Parts: sequence; C-alpha cells; structure tokens
Amino acid sequence: MVSSRQRAYLRSLAHDMDPVFQIGKNGVTAEFLRELDDALEARELLKVRVLKNSMDEPDDAAEETAEALHAVLVQKIGRVFVLYRPSSDEPTIELPEGRP
Repeated sequence: MVSSRQRAYLRSLAHDMDPVFQIGKNGVTAEFLRELDDALEARELLKVRVLKNSMDEPDDAAEETAEALHAVLVQKIGRVFVLYRPSSDEPTIELPEGRP
C-alpha cells in the first residue's frame, strides 16, 4: 500500500511524463497487458491514455489495468492515468517514508 505522501511523490515524478501506452477501440486486451507488464518492470512508473474511440470508460480501464498488473493506480485525470509498480529485479524509484 502506498501512503498519501508517497502517492504525491509519484505524481510529481509522473507530471512531465508523456503517455507511453494508449488504450484504443480494442480496450484492455491480454496482449496490451503483457506489453504494459514488461514496460512497468523496466520503468516502474507509466502514464497511459484512454483514447476517445475506446469502448472502455477511462475509470474502468484504469482500475482493471491496475488490478490485472498488481500495480498501484497513482492518479486518474480525465482520460489519462498513472501506474506504479516497483521492479522485481532492481527498483530504481525510492519512495519517501510513509507516515507510521
């Protein structure tokens, strides 16, 4: 679980990022999840955009994706959401201490 302080830190890191993945008319597919899983392992923090032609609602797509990848849904704004999951090999993002 990520504390509010850690979530704020992750939001600040993601602020200048461009969305790396887009969810289009096919929605959240197994292939999309595999690619996103690999990218999360490499980068730990990703921004994803849900396109207007997608049949999925942005909120539903964000929650479904985060749950399927065992990632933390850091932020949802409009059609863009941010996911975080520490790398299992070598984590590069050091989160600040959370409140006790």
